[in-house]
Amino acid sequence: MTAPVIQKPLVRARKVHKAFDKLEVLKGIDLDIMPGEVVVVLGPSGSGKSTFLRCINHLEAINGGYIEVDGEQIGYRLRNDRLEKLSDNAIARQRRKIGMVFQQFNLYPHMTVLQNIIEAPVGVHGESRSDAVANAKRLLERVGLSEKADAYPRQLSGGQQQRVAIARALAIKPKLMLFDEPTSALDPELVGEVLATMRDLSKQGLTMIVVTHEISFAREAADRVVFMDGGKIVEMGKPEDVIGNPQHPRTQAFLSRFL
Repeated sequence: MTAPVIQKPLVRARKVHKAFDKLEVLKGIDLDIMPGEVVVVLGPSGSGKSTFLRCINHLEAINGGYIEVDGEQIGYRLRNDRLEKLSDNAIARQRRKIGMVFQQFNLYPHMTVLQNIIEAPVGVHGESRSDAVANAKRLLERVGLSEKADAYPRQLSGGQQQRVAIARALAIKPKLMLFDEPTSALDPELVGEVLATMRDLSKQGLTMIVVTHEISFAREAADRVVFMDGGKIVEMGKPEDVIGNPQHPRTQAFLSRFL
């Protein structure tokens, strides 16, 4: 009889602390995220959600604890029992595993949609242009924008620009996708098309961490919901438990504004 395969977390955060000067934003975050899992992070403004997301791909350096992605400590290495900061090149290599979609779309305005998507694979990761273009066209079809390859960002709606930003993040073939309030800058009527794209990604087995206030998305697409407040995780569990029957008073108070 073969032994069962024990799956390891794709993301492992332990005692993660982050401060900006004297303001402590993250106060000892512990979280494991398994391959293929969709985790939605909820919480009030200032609770540390976006900071935690930025720490995962080392856009912010942590002050204590550690974060691993795919078994590799992000931003640092242990050498002679001491942590050493990795070089910029080594950190850039680590980020190849991680795609990120921000609140603002951050597309290059002087480049077409196609050029935006192939910029990192060709310019940063050395992929051949022909392979990158073929992959970009597949990704545009995946996000429902095949006809916009030659358009410029200014010719697109906000929802379309955000879907291009998702395609661009996917172009590096990441193992992990981070979404930092991807619909917060959109007009209400454009939110649905971006959430629909994200739901499709969740069904395809992509590991995702999503910071959002879209409770309906959390309820429908998340495997797990994490509620943060004051730089800590105060409640965590299945959507039907955390959203449907929250136990912590802060979770109850927060969700009462939406439900």
